[in-house]
Amino acid sequence: MPTALPDRSTNTAGQWAAWGVHLFTACGAVCCLWALRAAAEQQWKAMFVWLGAAVVIDAVDGTLARAAKVRDRLPNFDGTLLDMIIDYAGYVLVPAFALARSELLPDRFAWPIASAVCIASAFQFCQADAKTEDHFFKGFPSYWNIVLFYLFLGKASPSLNAAIVLTLAGLVFVPIKYLYPSRTPQWKLLTLVLSAFWAVTIGWLLWRFPHVDLPVLYASLAYVGYYVATSLYFTWRTRQ
Repeated sequence: MPTALPDRSTNTAGQWAAWGVHLFTACGAVCCLWALRAAAEQQWKAMFVWLGAAVVIDAVDGTLARAAKVRDRLPNFDGTLLDMIIDYAGYVLVPAFALARSELLPDRFAWPIASAVCIASAFQFCQADAKTEDHFFKGFPSYWNIVLFYLFLGKASPSLNAAIVLTLAGLVFVPIKYLYPSRTPQWKLLTLVLSAFWAVTIGWLLWRFPHVDLPVLYASLAYVGYYVATSLYFTWRTRQ
């Protein structure tokens, strides 16, 4: 019997779908660019909106990539590298620039501290085991956009903000295992439910920004407490 030829139309459609996913991921870079422009103009709410859009793209594109089988259909295009470049821009570079441009840090040390954030996170992004085989982040996972948002809401002194930022930059190099909310299998359902609740609180706080609704802020910080406590627990249990 003659061998059936592959359906080229199906292959082409699959490749176009894969390219569409990569284009969607690349839109995150555009969001980072507009966030940077807003930060340069000190339009802080607009900056956070654009950074939030980049986070939404980052949260969704992995699922779309797996559904479109991008690695099989476009083996010569490194979507993971594309994602990492955009993540560094949105999670590190733009927030570091905003830290230096705002009045959150002491004037004399604002740019050096922002530079320390960039250097620490550059090392973290390049670690082969930055994401562990059991689906945790190793070291503080460079959530600088979130840190920046809380610093704006907290309205603490520049000296205290500097201490917080430098401590977190140091924690990049400490091998604590932090939850990867969408992939860590332990307590995954609870983590996803609480993460969804936290996302709602952050959305509300952003909507009301720069006004701060303290009950909502405290509710969002309760999730941060859960995240930190659970990460420390699993780090301890792994070492045991």
